[in-house]
Amino acid sequence: MKAPIDFYFDFSSPYGYLAAQKIEALAARHGRTVKWRPMLLGAAFKATGGAPLPQIPLKGDYAKRDFARSARFHGVPFRIPEPFPVSTVAACRAFYSLADEKQQVALAKALYRAYFVDNVNVGEPAQVLKVAASAGCAVDLESQAVKDKTRAEVEAALAKGVFGSPYVVVDAEPFWGIDRFDQVERWLERPF
Repeated sequence: MKAPIDFYFDFSSPYGYLAAQKIEALAARHGRTVKWRPMLLGAAFKATGGAPLPQIPLKGDYAKRDFARSARFHGVPFRIPEPFPVSTVAACRAFYSLADEKQQVALAKALYRAYFVDNVNVGEPAQVLKVAASAGCAVDLESQAVKDKTRAEVEAALAKGVFGSPYVVVDAEPFWGIDRFDQVERWLERPF
């Protein structure tokens, strides 16, 4: 059996949201599954000295335009939420508090839809709990075990070189950004 595709993302990333709508079909076309791995862009920014795109002069205005254009290109419903971006610690903890991978993926999709379609602030723990409940997921945001698991997963992502969202790893080959999905597809057909 072929190894799963590692899909790293942040719940506040528009490009991560778009990729989340495409990754499973891409993997299935090549007999692969997907291992969903939320991380925290804030931690990556600390490690790299980066910043959220909307906060970077000149790039910020372009990025907002590109988010919407990219969503239209991919046929994915999208709106720039308010506020944007947000801390996604609570969303990440909710995901890692679940043991069942199907529930994790359902929650990830529900959180992304809530933020980028319904304008629900998933930076607020109370909103994360509401979204989780509506997805049929009983999550834990406060236990030390969940906090430790989230921290360990984020640190492991950084140790593997993950610095952005989406970040896809296929058989140890990394690809950053939804604009690399054509290369991911080609790599899955025949590594180059």
